[in-house]
Amino acid sequence: MLVAIASSAGALTGLLFVALSVAPRRERDLGPRGIRQIRAAAALLAFSNALAVSLFSLVPGTNVGYPSVVLGVIGVAFTAAAMRSVLTSSATPTQKRAQVGLITLLLLIFGTELIAGIVALTEPISTPPDAIGYALAASLILGISRAWELVSDIDTGLMASISTLSGRGQQVPLGDLATTGDAAVTKGEDDQDA
Repeated sequence: MLVAIASSAGALTGLLFVALSVAPRRERDLGPRGIRQIRAAAALLAFSNALAVSLFSLVPGTNVGYPSVVLGVIGVAFTAAAMRSVLTSSATPTQKRAQVGLITLLLLIFGTELIAGIVALTEPISTPPDAIGYALAASLILGISRAWELVSDIDTGLMASISTLSGRGQQVPLGDLATTGDAAVTKGEDDQDA
């Protein structure tokens, strides 16, 4: 499992850099700079986390707990700093609320990784705890979601996706959040009849 995660993380990290370098630059406002930076850093940290833990764990005789604890602490610290940055940013309350999902996912991933790493250190076993593997897989999925959002400039959050899939809304570029107040514009029944 760790070989697959290491391979995936390495490839996705490289693709993130390529995608960001070829993505067209938009002149319009994409929201507060601090929030954009947090989302970009979250994608890079998610990929780097999975890559580092899985690569260090592949070294013979290494207890997976060590890299898990180190990256778990770094991730929790990043999450706390991200939360502080969101709260002190010039973003509207709607834009700040939109970051709650990202902050929650980051805290769950890195918290799980940290706790599972501590367990692996206190109870040395020959195979890594499954929780670390699940946290690393979740980290990759989160990184993919954030990278897609950065490149496509479309909100990929759960509520925006459900609204779009149900046919009750359409995707609005993230820069338009300041004017619409939400990532998914919902059409009312009156609008559909017109």
